[in-house]
Amino acid sequence: MSVKIIKCKMEDVHVLQEISIETFNDTFSNQNSPENMKTYLDRAFTIEQLESELANRSSQFYFILYDKEVAGYLKVNVDDSQSETMGDDFLEIERIYIRNKFQRKGLGKYLIDKAIDIAGEQNKKNIWLGVWEKNDNAICFYEKIGFVQTGAHSFYMGDEEQMDIIMTKKLK
Repeated sequence: MSVKIIKCKMEDVHVLQEISIETFNDTFSNQNSPENMKTYLDRAFTIEQLESELANRSSQFYFILYDKEVAGYLKVNVDDSQSETMGDDFLEIERIYIRNKFQRKGLGKYLIDKAIDIAGEQNKKNIWLGVWEKNDNAICFYEKIGFVQTGAHSFYMGDEEQMDIIMTKKLK
């Protein structure tokens, strides 16, 4: 097994879109209406939206490769790009998306470690993320590696308001 993390470039936008839609569908379609899923996917993962995110200097995307195949990606935000106002000493992990066939191989931990490295390079003291309150597997994973619940915020899936738990980890 070989694992490699590489920074995404603008020309990667179509692969980014494919992984985004695939992993979001795989993770959340069973618990949401088809209409709300379509509304969300049609807004969040258009080529134009992803190009805008890739061009943002306060956001970074990284692919994780497993035996040279793109297995998923990480998106981190700082400063005004964070989805909540958290302050200058925070880095947000907005997305860790791992394709189904690559789950349970430790890749999420590689991406968390990458986010921690980025935070350290930028002298951030904390990292945080939002996770759907019904995503028990993710919550357990984050707790196991030292994240604690520090709040919550609304997330809209189409016309349905859902709750994301905000989890934070202090860096050494």
